[in-house]
Amino acid sequence: MFGHTLPNINPKHMNSILIAIDFSENAERALAAARLIAEKGVTEMLILHAYQPYIADVNVTPGNVMPGIGGADFITMTNELEGEFRKRLEEIAANLVTEGHRARPIWYLGSVQSAVEEAIEEHNPNLVVVGRTGTGGFLDKLIGSSATHIALHSPCPVLVIPPQVTPGKFSKVVYATQFEYDEIDILKEVFILMNQLGANLTLLKIKSDTQPDIQPDNQYIAEIRSVFELNDEQIVIRSDKHVLDGIEAYCDEVKADLLIMSARERSFIEEFLINPSVTRKLIIDTHVPLLVFHLK
Repeated sequence: MFGHTLPNINPKHMNSILIAIDFSENAERALAAARLIAEKGVTEMLILHAYQPYIADVNVTPGNVMPGIGGADFITMTNELEGEFRKRLEEIAANLVTEGHRARPIWYLGSVQSAVEEAIEEHNPNLVVVGRTGTGGFLDKLIGSSATHIALHSPCPVLVIPPQVTPGKFSKVVYATQFEYDEIDILKEVFILMNQLGANLTLLKIKSDTQPDIQPDNQYIAEIRSVFELNDEQIVIRSDKHVLDGIEAYCDEVKADLLIMSARERSFIEEFLINPSVTRKLIIDTHVPLLVFHLK
């Protein structure tokens, strides 16, 4: 375990967590992660489903059994489907309440991305949890999936659960940083969460020719140590050809069950054409749950 000091900070509770679900295995993984973080009786778990009504193929031929758009059979089918999804959403929330959690279902029409954005604005959660799918073509990797957009642009922290993992604990946590920006405020939130989870935290920097130093590491390390009591083993600096490979290799080596990074706003040109964000790449590719904070 680690020791630390948090001067002039009142530990704040996780008042609400927004969990986006689609009734798939991704949803089960997201819910498993939220259960680990939510404080029973304190944290309200907002279970969000973004419903997109089924649109029938306008080219259906008369011999096909698919009901036509606007027909009675089609309307009945879509109403039944919506009713079934609403029932499943309510059952998930009810099961969480039975487990001792505070939970309620929330229902939105439209895409996951737009629904999450609306729900964040309306409910102001402390954390968003989303499951990442295992699919994605070239455009997904270039521009980013819904999970990627939500994680990079949400005003609150976002936890992305990859398809390979159903979290059972968050006890070995790695905070990946380049020691280039003031991250004290984010680290305060991270340390509060670590206390709540009873987790061990390591700060990791991967040196790489592809991401040269802007500021000397010791400047930011000294600032961090002036606020937090960290032992030498909790600050790890390694070298690798690529930052992403180095982060993933270290996480595998120590069997990390949670990776934390901070994202900062970047211009479109910088983001997509000149220097793609390591955070974006990790959201798409990592096999370790990734918690993204946002530098103000």
